[in-house]
Amino acid sequence: MSLIRVTDHGLYCPQGDFYIDPWKPVRKAVITHAHSDHARWGSQEYLCHHDTKPLLQLRLGDNHYQSIGWNETIFLNGVQLSLHPAGHVIGSSQVRLEYGGEVWVVSGDYKTENDGISGAFEPVRCHCFITESTFGLPIYQWKNQETIFASIRQWIHENQAAKRTSLLLAYSLGKAQRLIHGLANCVDQVYVHGAVFNTQQALQNAGFKFPPTIKVSADIPREQYHRNLVIAPGSAADSPWIKKLQPVSIGVCSGWMQVRGNARRRNVDAGFALSDHADWPGLIAAVKATGAEKVLATHGFQAAFSRYLNEQGIEAAEIKTAFGDDEEESSNATSTEPANDNDA
Repeated sequence: MSLIRVTDHGLYCPQGDFYIDPWKPVRKAVITHAHSDHARWGSQEYLCHHDTKPLLQLRLGDNHYQSIGWNETIFLNGVQLSLHPAGHVIGSSQVRLEYGGEVWVVSGDYKTENDGISGAFEPVRCHCFITESTFGLPIYQWKNQETIFASIRQWIHENQAAKRTSLLLAYSLGKAQRLIHGLANCVDQVYVHGAVFNTQQALQNAGFKFPPTIKVSADIPREQYHRNLVIAPGSAADSPWIKKLQPVSIGVCSGWMQVRGNARRRNVDAGFALSDHADWPGLIAAVKATGAEKVLATHGFQAAFSRYLNEQGIEAAEIKTAFGDDEEESSNATSTEPANDNDA
């Protein structure tokens, strides 16, 4: 029995008559998280985790939203549905479906390292696991978060000594919050692009506690930026907005920075392999922890990852979806990245 079918509107559960992260408008959409490739405008009803709701309201506007907590069970036309922590960004969830004695889990995007703000990834036992595979190649193996933050702090201190602004490029939902949470203690002030500022406001209004941030403004003396830290989405690097920060040193926080030379091709000064997706060992560990009899890989290096699983005796196949870029850096692909996903 198949609880999920791939249709031209997205991942569809025919028994429950709902879609998971549809890429076209539908009547009932279950949303794993609020990144724009998974949460799209136009559906009549949205179901998500409590922490995702204010982010959907920010990004999609007024709509019919229903939210539930992790491990809370509801029924949709007889299908038992629950959400479980994915660890990708705040509110990100895996979707567990149970019907007729069969259990399927749709992972959405996930990472297995606990970042301290997004909720720790929770393996969910199932018969079939639909997993992302953004970094489904052995070359992608992350250092732990604190080690990466130590490297970023050293880079910031070097820029301060040279009286340069430290500008970190990171998408406004997910990575930006990790940076604000983890780096605010090494500077007096964190300044942010308007897109990051709006996300912070939505989260803080929803009750999340973060160090204070200030929106970048032409009224702020440049010397203030040189002594501190600025966080902006990748699109800001190619806009006139960056002129107010000069002289500036630009760092990119992305899993693609694991590949030597990507920072140079991006024409930035530093690259930090900080990702909100699971690395190769994380993907393998997550799959094994589910005990799934069948695995369907999507989103990234799905062909390579599913082939590896089959070689290990785990039945696997790839499925094509419209999931891709998390957010703002889709124009920055390099030859080492899969064509359908360019920012992580």
